[in-house]
Amino acid sequence: MASAPASEASEASDASSPENSGAPRKHAPARVVQSVVDLWRRSLQFRVVTSTLVLGLVVVSLISLTMYRSIADGLVEEKIDHSQLDSRQLTDRAQSYFNNTDVEPGELDVSASDYVARSLAPPSGDDSRYVILTPSAENESSTISTVAYPQGVGLDQVPAALRQAVAADPARQQTMTIGLQRSDVDGAAEPITGVPTNTDSVPAVVVGSRIEVPTAGNHDLYFIYPMDQEQATLQTISRSFFLGALFLIGLVSGTAYIVTSMVVTPVRRAASAAERLSSGHLNERMSARGQDDLALLGQSFNDMADNLQTQIRQLEGLSRVQQRFVSDVSHELRTPLTTIRMAADLLHSSRDEMDPVTARSAELLHDELDRFEELLADLLEISRYDAGAAVLEQDPVDLHAIIDRVVLGTESIADARGSEVIVHREPAGSAVAEVDSRRIERVLRNLVVNAIEHGEGRPVDIWVGSDDEAAAVMVQDHGVGLKAGEASLVFNRFWRADPARTRTTGGSGLGLAIALEDARLHHGWLQAWGEPGEGSRFRLTVPRAAGALLTTSPLPLTPREGRLPGEVGSP
Repeated sequence: MASAPASEASEASDASSPENSGAPRKHAPARVVQSVVDLWRRSLQFRVVTSTLVLGLVVVSLISLTMYRSIADGLVEEKIDHSQLDSRQLTDRAQSYFNNTDVEPGELDVSASDYVARSLAPPSGDDSRYVILTPSAENESSTISTVAYPQGVGLDQVPAALRQAVAADPARQQTMTIGLQRSDVDGAAEPITGVPTNTDSVPAVVVGSRIEVPTAGNHDLYFIYPMDQEQATLQTISRSFFLGALFLIGLVSGTAYIVTSMVVTPVRRAASAAERLSSGHLNERMSARGQDDLALLGQSFNDMADNLQTQIRQLEGLSRVQQRFVSDVSHELRTPLTTIRMAADLLHSSRDEMDPVTARSAELLHDELDRFEELLADLLEISRYDAGAAVLEQDPVDLHAIIDRVVLGTESIADARGSEVIVHREPAGSAVAEVDSRRIERVLRNLVVNAIEHGEGRPVDIWVGSDDEAAAVMVQDHGVGLKAGEASLVFNRFWRADPARTRTTGGSGLGLAIALEDARLHHGWLQAWGEPGEGSRFRLTVPRAAGALLTTSPLPLTPREGRLPGEVGSP
């Protein structure tokens, strides 16, 4: 045995707690978004209703927009057709009037103004159209000046492009739509009578034509038809669409909520019943009424629960019978074993007087009885754990002292295998913990013996470490190691990595299983790691205070987790 203190002390790093991390708190919008995301992940009903609401909103918006555009285009086309027809009739009437008038040229301006107000403009109070009569661009006569009705309407309401189109093709009627400013009419900012909404302009259709006044030359006649009624109609339609969309979306969402409630509520009840069933309430059942799919789900769940309850009770009964059998057999074997032991000891002590064959038989009998007694003791210990009868006798104990006893007790085995056991100690450190020293010594003895058994004659390293919360012991061999997946199997009862491998130390196959139960009884950990050809590690971690919960271990289990004190090389 050799003892080597750790050459380097590992630096401890203090992990900041969430309270002291200084991380900024989330703002209210971020918390709201996170709450919605969490609700989306948790609630099927919320996802269905929200998806229905969003899809309904998209579909209703597309339908409403399409219908609104179709109605608006129809109203505009109808307004343009009506305006062109009305303006054509009025233009023909004006051309006929000027062709047949016998008014003197000097009075033609007054007569034209009077005719526009009396025959071309609508009646007083009717703003369905505005009229502008103006000399053509190439007409240099000033007999008739620009006439407009009502007051405030002028050529600035007529687009220059329309005037150019009339001049370019005077034989045809020209049409254009504009946005008519109300403040330009009647010289005031109040809306035109009959024009709704609170905007500053109203769409209008402008129709231009060319007429010829025999004594005054060519003149352009423009009719402006405000689309105030069409705009009011569209606003009424848009309000109707909006209210109808809200009602339809609310109706669809409410229907989705009711339908999903009919499905989700039984599923939630099934989930709640399954949770209570998994927590040990084997009599939990669901209400299954009716003959629909949900009733079938409830009945299937109840049938499953009945079968599980029956099987679990059967397994519990078999387990109790098995535990009782093991306990009874173990106890019953102790009496004949004691008698056999006495006889075997007598034969073993007299082997020098026997012939070589008989003496060898006495030695084998003595050795196998030792192994049989060990197996019987392990079976009794396992039966205590299975029955929940194992208790702890905890006292403050230094793990270094336990390791020293274990290494001294296994020195003969190590010498026989040619393995050197090296203990790496913390400099000026102690690993005191409240443990049951008998059980912890049994765990460590089992780990050291296994390391020697599987170490292939190579050194066995033992590390002892501690921190404020836990104390740990690591036993490492450099033998055959463990294959992938075997680290979780080594603690199974009677499990062996290589069934063909011969046990030289007489193990019972229950040592690691008992060691794991001892560690759990201390609220500790017993973990294994290994790689083929690299050896294996077994780490025992126990809380320093009895009953405390472990969060970390002071010693790394794998090379990736860090370097052990005094270990050469990088992780």
